[in-house]
Amino acid sequence: MRMRHGGAKRQRHGGRKVNGRSFGREVGSEGWTQADPKIVRSLIPGPENQATEERGEGRIWGITRWIYRTMLLGVLAACMSTGAHAQATGDDAVFVANNVWMMVATFLVFIMHLGFATLESGLVQTKHTVNILYKNTMIVAIGLLTYAMWGFNLMYPGDFSIGSWFGFAGFGITSPEGAAGLIEYADGGYSYWTDFLFQGMFAATGATIVSGAVAGRIKLHSFLLFTFFFVGLVYPFVGSWKWGGGWLDQMGFYDFAGSTLVHSVGGWGALAGAMLLGPRIGKYAKGQIGAIPGSSMPLATVGVFLLWLGWFGFNCGSVLSETRGRCRSRW
Repeated sequence: MRMRHGGAKRQRHGGRKVNGRSFGREVGSEGWTQADPKIVRSLIPGPENQATEERGEGRIWGITRWIYRTMLLGVLAACMSTGAHAQATGDDAVFVANNVWMMVATFLVFIMHLGFATLESGLVQTKHTVNILYKNTMIVAIGLLTYAMWGFNLMYPGDFSIGSWFGFAGFGITSPEGAAGLIEYADGGYSYWTDFLFQGMFAATGATIVSGAVAGRIKLHSFLLFTFFFVGLVYPFVGSWKWGGGWLDQMGFYDFAGSTLVHSVGGWGALAGAMLLGPRIGKYAKGQIGAIPGSSMPLATVGVFLLWLGWFGFNCGSVLSETRGRCRSRW
């Protein structure tokens, strides 16, 4: 059964566009759906339409051949350059691989700060969540700024001015000019800026250890002031004793991945903070131990996995090279 549309007046119904022209449906005076004959003819393959398509395909094929030729010339030029500098390329490849690995490790250590923030937030009461998140964000900001202004040169002074206990190479960070800050820095192992970023992440991590120990019982401005002095002065000063060539290094002391300089120093700071602040309000009352449940155990679990992932950058990145045997932790 054929359906009629009401009315004798032509009406255009919504259609689609083909070759830039509307291919709508028209309803005639008798109601039957009709198509524009001109549009239909343009869709039927013919000599004119075929010639137009061939011209378009010819242009596309010409552009494609030009791209291929350009790429081929580029590959040939790169091969010629590689052949002329074969010896330098081998050293450069090791240098690049080491820098890439250390920067990946730096990113993983950075992710650990997110892990600390989520772990602490999930284990404290809801009312302390904003405080925890803000603290862990500012630790990275304050830590990197103070480490750049004087901490890096305090930790790696070059020459010690007071025995082998204290040395300072000046304010700010300035990379040696030319190859001295690149391929010739650290015996060709990595660049000056890679070294700074990697060490800066370690410096900020020490303060996060204290953050967890005093979570929920310290005011924000007090902790930020502590972070300023801890990352800017305490950590670099102690770190220079070993990694800066100070008295611990001269005695043959060995510290891989900061087991003493990061974790122990941070742990002693956490113990001092816990002793000064005392227990959380309501934790011990009337001789009883009161349970203070966390706000979100799923969030705390996410933090555990983020710290687990970041561990591979913290420990394995401390090898300071992608080419020195297997990546493993030394206890």
